[in-house]
Amino acid sequence: MKEKLRKRRRNDLTQGKEWKVILQFAIPLLIGNLLQQTYTITDSIIVGQFLGKEALAAISASFFIYYFIISLVIGIGSGTSVVVSQYFGAHEYDKVQGAFSSFFLFMLVTGIILSIGGIIFAESVFRLTNTPEEVIPQAVSYFKIYIGGTFLFVTFNSIISILRGIGESLKPMMFIFITTVINILLDLVFILGLKWGIEGAARATVIAQGIGMCIALIYVNNTHPLLSIKKKDLLFNKKLFVEGLKIGLPTSVQQCAIALGLIALLSIVNSFGTDTLTAYGAGGKIDTIITQAILTLSGALAAFAGQNIGAGKFDRVRRGLRFSLYVNAMFSILMFVVIWLWGDQIMMAFTNDTQVIAIGHEFLLISAGFLIFHGALNIFNGALRGAGDTMFTMVTSLVSLWLIRIPLASFLGNKLGREGIWWAIGLSIVIAFVITYIYYKTGHWKKRSVVKH
Repeated sequence: MKEKLRKRRRNDLTQGKEWKVILQFAIPLLIGNLLQQTYTITDSIIVGQFLGKEALAAISASFFIYYFIISLVIGIGSGTSVVVSQYFGAHEYDKVQGAFSSFFLFMLVTGIILSIGGIIFAESVFRLTNTPEEVIPQAVSYFKIYIGGTFLFVTFNSIISILRGIGESLKPMMFIFITTVINILLDLVFILGLKWGIEGAARATVIAQGIGMCIALIYVNNTHPLLSIKKKDLLFNKKLFVEGLKIGLPTSVQQCAIALGLIALLSIVNSFGTDTLTAYGAGGKIDTIITQAILTLSGALAAFAGQNIGAGKFDRVRRGLRFSLYVNAMFSILMFVVIWLWGDQIMMAFTNDTQVIAIGHEFLLISAGFLIFHGALNIFNGALRGAGDTMFTMVTSLVSLWLIRIPLASFLGNKLGREGIWWAIGLSIVIAFVITYIYYKTGHWKKRSVVKH
């Protein structure tokens, strides 16, 4: 067993040139994240082109509500991933397995509960968010099937999250690639072949997630020396779970608050009608694809920081963060130019409606103008998460979202129309970045590690 563990040191992020280590980890992570976004992108493109803008609006409305429902488990997962990465960096491998198995059991049970609750309350939630009446029937049909597979989604992503926490990003990328291909093929079969409509898109995603979970389970059970979900290893360790909970709970609150904020923002967007909702949903998916590169840097830096803080190498964390900021600056400038020149053509992938395309391009252009701040904010947050300092990021997110973004969106929406909403989003990001940068410079985050030196 010890010999196998030595071989796993190839996933060690505490050795080698910082920029090289981060890129080697981040590139498969980026591909995996982009592939994961392909699930919703594929659904949206096929649905928008073949089922109409009302169906596309239904998927857009469903996304924000679904994100809120799974926010709790996403936050717990990020906390457990930090614990795992720090114990991995400190070479305490028995605790890696204990944290993983406890987290997996939690995700499985919670996923089942969320699936049942989401199906029961689906229609009530859409009416609560002022979803246009003509969109609700299709939104409810899509959402009930989609959320029915939540337990598959969260268990699959729990394995992916922990593998990344111990420095392994290539295998998760391969698992996601397989499920993405399956999802695209099933979308075409169910929507174009069998004529199942918007329900076919939801079924395709649920089936693909189920297959992905099975593949990931087989991998960790049969080939991975540090992780196992076999009966003899699948035990709930309360102490290790609580350690992950302490770090993850603030992130869960943060994710839930963000999701609620997105729903509140969605209500403001919905007040401008179906065209604006459709453009916001489609434009948001394009924006998500663009920001995946930055979020990947944030995720890579969190794993990098976690392992290096576990090993007591704080100078490597600072150098890794500095490199990530340089990459973010270059990427942000490039993406702004791309959106400025070709944003309307990119929107055409989702719809041929000229009004929706114009609104979507407007949204993308304003968002791209704030991309450099958005990226820098997430990179600093990645370093803080790797250190286990999630309480600060939670408070900052709550303040910037609920005290700045939502009131500002309502105010500017009334004064400037829908364009005011996009400006409010960007300005809230700038304020959050300034607060986070000042906090990082205090150095308080160094004291938050679960591994004490």
